[in-house]
Amino acid sequence: MKSSNWRNQFDLPPIFWLIALIALINAISFTIIIPLLYPYAKQFGLNDFQASLLTTAFALSQFFGTPVLGKLSDRLGRKYILVFSLAGTMVANLVAAVATVAWLLYAARMLDGLTGGNTSVASAVISDITTPEQRPKAFGIFGATFRLGFVIGPVLSYFALQLPTLPGVTSLGMSFLISAAIAALASLLTLLFLPETKTVSQGHFKLRWDDFAFGKIAKSATRPKLGNLFILTFLSGSTFTIFTFAFQPFFLNVLHQDEKGLAIMFALVGILGFISQVFALEPLSNKFNLIDIIAVSMALRGVAFLLMPTFPTYGAFVLIIVLFGIVNAFPMPLIDTVLSLNTSNQEQGEVLGINSAYLSMSNAIGPMISGLLVSLNYTAPLWITGVLTILVGGFAFNLKPQFKCHKRATS
Repeated sequence: MKSSNWRNQFDLPPIFWLIALIALINAISFTIIIPLLYPYAKQFGLNDFQASLLTTAFALSQFFGTPVLGKLSDRLGRKYILVFSLAGTMVANLVAAVATVAWLLYAARMLDGLTGGNTSVASAVISDITTPEQRPKAFGIFGATFRLGFVIGPVLSYFALQLPTLPGVTSLGMSFLISAAIAALASLLTLLFLPETKTVSQGHFKLRWDDFAFGKIAKSATRPKLGNLFILTFLSGSTFTIFTFAFQPFFLNVLHQDEKGLAIMFALVGILGFISQVFALEPLSNKFNLIDIIAVSMALRGVAFLLMPTFPTYGAFVLIIVLFGIVNAFPMPLIDTVLSLNTSNQEQGEVLGINSAYLSMSNAIGPMISGLLVSLNYTAPLWITGVLTILVGGFAFNLKPQFKCHKRATS
């Protein structure tokens, strides 16, 4: 019986494993530049707020670009849109690597965002090639490959800093160069080995304002019950991204560490998050109420934020970041799970898509708020987001009576 269950875990079409590999390579290409984007921006003379806008520019561009690429993939086919998207990342990071003025760096981040719908197109490929029964397993593995990329990417960031530089490329720019090479590899694999999985439509391509679903996204916040979960996603994502930007200048300027240490911290958070999701998320989900886990993990995340400026030493920071890395893995997967448990099969795709849109908005707004707060001083955003995160945990706890949220009881 155990042998049969093990075989069933791999009872997926061969094309799926190619897509999973491409997704892993793409995730590595994306995450390799995250730890070094802030110090790289400082090389161009950008202030803290201007540096935060690099992340906002990418997130907003991706928010607008993803629906366009998704509709194009329905009209023209998945394969070449995925190649185009990956090639866009390659070109954007090549431009960023050799940029000599700040506006080129902004242009590169916007280009990467506009062409950055590769994850959604890859998800569409998985839907094309799997049966409804296979999809939960397939998307679970697909998500795991992306999380694994968050482990490998920051580690490669550290090693990129050790490489000899090339003409016109600084030490920090080498991570963008390696990211471009990795994106080129993913693009080549897609071009050579991925078959087309979508029948090409013969109709004319027509993009409508409704395709961006702005009205639906705004209205969904008032939706009974589920609207509160969308708000929770936005609040959780915003407080997290405020921290993600703010801890970088804090680490470099208050703790007086360097870019290599920053890459190590990102890698540590990625490794701990991956371990938590693989080994702790399922047992905790089966034993405890999901809302309770979300609320407690949010509260602990907020406590970690408050402890960082309270004990501004490197040793204390490492211990605190270990706590943060362990609990940070829980909120978003569990919010998706609660949404899934409380919606019908027919609504799952739409509801999870709306939730992703709220997360995308938080990814754009959070860094900008953080940049403004960092402009005041390097500890202000940590204090503020610590308090806000604990309050978000309280908001989550108050949602408990509204939802079916015990995984074992509802399976």
